Amino acid sequence: MTRPIEYLKETASQTAGPYVHIGMTPNEYDITGVIAEDPGVTVISDGVKGERITVQGRVLDGAGKPVFDCVVEIWQADANGIYNSPAEHRAGVDPNFSGWGRQAAGENGEFSFETIKPGPVPAPGGGFMAPHITFWIVARGINLGLQTRMYFSDEDAANKGDPILAKARMVGRDHTMIGSREGSTVTFDIHLQGESETVFLDI
Repeated sequence: MTRPIEYLKETASQTAGPYVHIGMTPNEYDITGVIAEDPGVTVISDGVKGERITVQGRVLDGAGKPVFDCVVEIWQADANGIYNSPAEHRAGVDPNFSGWGRQAAGENGEFSFETIKPGPVPAPGGGFMAPHITFWIVARGINLGLQTRMYFSDEDAANKGDPILAKARMVGRDHTMIGSREGSTVTFDIHLQGESETVFLDI
């Protein structure tokens, strides 16, 4: 006789919290002796190539109130559009640029990263995507981390040709993915819900 296949049952889902921000960045909360330095504290090192910028903003809930118990991560290409990743098949990545940062939001939901403006990266179907920084947000009550992108307000021509922004533009929400640049500072607020909800990507 054939025997029934025994499938493993799905593990029950759980929310990340309420102390995910402390667990991921213990030194930020004076919990020492766990790891020497919180991962992702530094994105750039001396000698990094490209235009240095500060990316700042706040994480806000559906009522417009700051989310203080969350972690924000960024991923991006270097100034030449090359990722510092084992999956990157192109040579020439900047050794002084990690391409990744992590930070716990402050009491007012604020975050700030010192990084460089990324170059355009190849699009899957050919051509190039506009310069952008990928954001990942995890917090109490969020089952799966939320992923979005921040594009630059000073890249109008490139933004018009970006395939991701084009999809968001179809429903009039592309503006939620644009960081406002003034000088070397780019401001990008992330709205988790509500009328101003940021576009999140199902990736």
